Amino acid sequence: MADQPPVDSTHHVADFEDYDIITEEDIEGIRDALKEGKMAEAASKIMENLQALENATLDIAVTGESGSGKSTFVNALRGLGDEDDESAPTGVVETTMVPTPYSHPKHPNVTVWDLPGIGTPEFKSSTYLEQVSFSRYDFFVLIASERFKSNHAQLAREIQRMGKRFYFVRSKVDADLEATKKRRPRAYKEEAILKEIRENCQECLKNEGVEAPQVFLLSSWDLDKYDFMRLEETLAKELPSHKRHAFLLALPNISLEILQKKKEALQKQIWRLALVSCGVAAVPIPGLSVACDIAILVKSLSGYRENFGLDEESLAKLAEKVGKPVVEIKEAIKSPLAKEISKDVVVKMLTKAGGGALMFTEYLASTIPVFGSVAAGGISFATTYYMLRSFLNEVAGDAQNVLIKAFESDV
Repeated sequence: MADQPPVDSTHHVADFEDYDIITEEDIEGIRDALKEGKMAEAASKIMENLQALENATLDIAVTGESGSGKSTFVNALRGLGDEDDESAPTGVVETTMVPTPYSHPKHPNVTVWDLPGIGTPEFKSSTYLEQVSFSRYDFFVLIASERFKSNHAQLAREIQRMGKRFYFVRSKVDADLEATKKRRPRAYKEEAILKEIRENCQECLKNEGVEAPQVFLLSSWDLDKYDFMRLEETLAKELPSHKRHAFLLALPNISLEILQKKKEALQKQIWRLALVSCGVAAVPIPGLSVACDIAILVKSLSGYRENFGLDEESLAKLAEKVGKPVVEIKEAIKSPLAKEISKDVVVKMLTKAGGGALMFTEYLASTIPVFGSVAAGGISFATTYYMLRSFLNEVAGDAQNVLIKAFESDV
């Protein structure tokens, strides 16, 4: 398989050295394991680490006043529309009476909680956190569709006092922009209006005693617009690494920037998967290494396809959203692996990958000398790494092409 360039706006092919292959600390650990003849043990520990990362849970609490668009935001964050089967119910009146969990449809370890509206007779700000079981959530999103009020500020101060993070989201800014455009068409300037809304929200919160509040302007109908990427970047900085990984992979594929970040996150895991393959190859049990390689590849390649929205269900939803036949969307997919991943297909890939993997082994041996002493394990490492890296490049490129095809523009 020929490598495609990573997804970015410049379309340059990144140098291999830019990839996060392995750290000096990791190399030392591998070298020590080799010296002691414990490669299989090292691989087992890495597998445990990968499993822990894959199973890391993330619980996001979404709250605000009734009618602020909480449930629609919950759905959008999970890549769903309000009418999808697994979506949270929405309405013009409060529809959430108890904290309700909604698992991500493709990442069940990520749960978005739709909390009851604050400020209602049943849920006063003073007792709200206790009523919704505060401790279960990793962070809070406080939503308002107009002004932030004393209820929001009081809740934010209490969340901060109890040691958790919160983020203010001003929803429905698309409606504000549209209304302003109708009222003042000649004076309409989108950036100036957004700046005015943001500053007004911050001023309201400061007046209620919230210090240096960050406010993110969003439209749940168009997450790729306004401040969603700024919110994503803020969370990426402030979440623990394992939570950040779960959050990033669960994001809807709404922009080339998100696709690139997913690719970078998955690249960082490839060497660990390859090392597991290497460790198994060092165990003298006939057929064990091949069986392990096939299992790793089938699971990883299937995961890549889903993470980048190239599975049948995701493509069908995208086609429906943009009002195009799914066949037309699929025309942008070039990699045959994006269409079918099975044990038989992977076995054929393994036989074809031999030449490229052997050259890759030489590269690794010259770049990371420790692998020169792994022998058969080194070949297994290189084969697995080469195939995962090649397919990740291909599927990321396909995801970019699909997004551009869907919207017929440089997204």
